Amino acid sequence: MAELKVDILTLFPEMFDSVLRNSIIGRAVNNGILEINCVQIRDFAFNKHRQVDDYPYGGGQGMVMQAEPIFLAYESVCRGLDYKPLTIYMSPQGRTFRQSTAKRFAKKKHIVILCGHYEGVDQRVLDEIVDAEVSMGDFVLTGGEIAAMAVVDATARMIPGVLSCEDSFADESHYDGLLEYPQYTRPAVWHEKKVPDVLMNGNHKLICQWKREEAIKNTFKKRKGMLSRAKLDKKDRALVKKLRENIE
Repeated sequence: MAELKVDILTLFPEMFDSVLRNSIIGRAVNNGILEINCVQIRDFAFNKHRQVDDYPYGGGQGMVMQAEPIFLAYESVCRGLDYKPLTIYMSPQGRTFRQSTAKRFAKKKHIVILCGHYEGVDQRVLDEIVDAEVSMGDFVLTGGEIAAMAVVDATARMIPGVLSCEDSFADESHYDGLLEYPQYTRPAVWHEKKVPDVLMNGNHKLICQWKREEAIKNTFKKRKGMLSRAKLDKKDRALVKKLRENIE
């Protein structure tokens, strides 16, 4: 049985194939760690034209997705379960998706993601099935599909066995509240710029120390506000204090 099952309710299931069936996520699916199913909401339409939207009550621009086809699609993935899967609606009105959100989602055994379209979704079905609304940021996309891909990708990477090395994500940006340190590869000199000597000397302790300090410096430079939420020890806080003094 997969570590995480994800059912995606969407009008455009074909959009997910090239993104979630390849690379690291595709390998996790092939290895049985992750199960991803895309459910076509139109298959549950109750008219011959497979229409799943209608004009909004009270007037307004655009069309609204109807409650019943969505609910029937949701029922189809919940049939026979003795639990309620975590059900997410991708919405610009939701809480912003963060690395901590991905960690929390990765601990679930089953997630259902609803991708809205048009001018939104009938509120009644959201009230009935949705546990959380999730946003990728303060902007609006044409539909929830792209946002859903990002959620699945970020969440899947937190599941043991998805990445080739358990420590691969621990050093990445946002995992522990900091941005990642700078990365380098061969050649050792490029355009007269050298790779930092500390990375070439083989001293693991010094390298770890350099990586931590550079992560703090990088976060201070690019996303200073993150430092207030990061887990910093006494030495880290002393470095932050020094960085602040240098710009005052």
